[in-house]
Amino acid sequence: MLDYKGLRDRMVEEQLKPMGIYDPAVLSAMREVPRHEFVPAEMKRMAYEDGPLPIGEGQTISQPFMVAYMIEALWLSSEARVLEIGTGSGYAAAVLSLVVKEVHTVERLPVLADRARERLKQLGYDNVHVHVGDGSLGLPEQAPYDGIIVTAGAPSVPELLKKQLEVGGGLVIPVGTNPELQILVLVRRLRDEEYQSERLMAVRFVPLIGAGGWRVG
Repeated sequence: MLDYKGLRDRMVEEQLKPMGIYDPAVLSAMREVPRHEFVPAEMKRMAYEDGPLPIGEGQTISQPFMVAYMIEALWLSSEARVLEIGTGSGYAAAVLSLVVKEVHTVERLPVLADRARERLKQLGYDNVHVHVGDGSLGLPEQAPYDGIIVTAGAPSVPELLKKQLEVGGGLVIPVGTNPELQILVLVRRLRDEEYQSERLMAVRFVPLIGAGGWRVG
């Protein structure tokens, strides 16, 4: 029987901290959320290695460092409301749920959304709300948000997502003209129509499919 708690502690101490993750709330959440419950059974042994893993339907669960890095980049308070685009397995939403007050997450593939919703419910993450839809359009009916995290690469920053931010809120999104290679960008809403962008690092995410992202066909 694997010591999953020990593996999580080791992940934090040997992977996340040395790579520059320092927010106490993020580190605490990464120690607590059982990533092995969000991956296929045959991959549980690899759940705390610092790399992405396939979760079916051509999608992946992001590496632990990237989950922690994107959350930390937004400087979220414990009272924040956050929108996540690309639910996938539900792991990042679970981590977010321990950092902020409320999480809305949008998944375009119903089968993944259903699995994530059930898994999050079973594990007790009651402040996460899973929606099915075109995440590139955001979730305007629940806006505005203190933070938006996009876990898929877009050709540009969707204007509709920027407009769903609170003033002072941040959006972190992979952007690039190559569907398989992007730059992680942080966008802050300074005033109603004023935004500030910062390039963070080179990343590789699955493409953001939708009206505000890459089109299919």
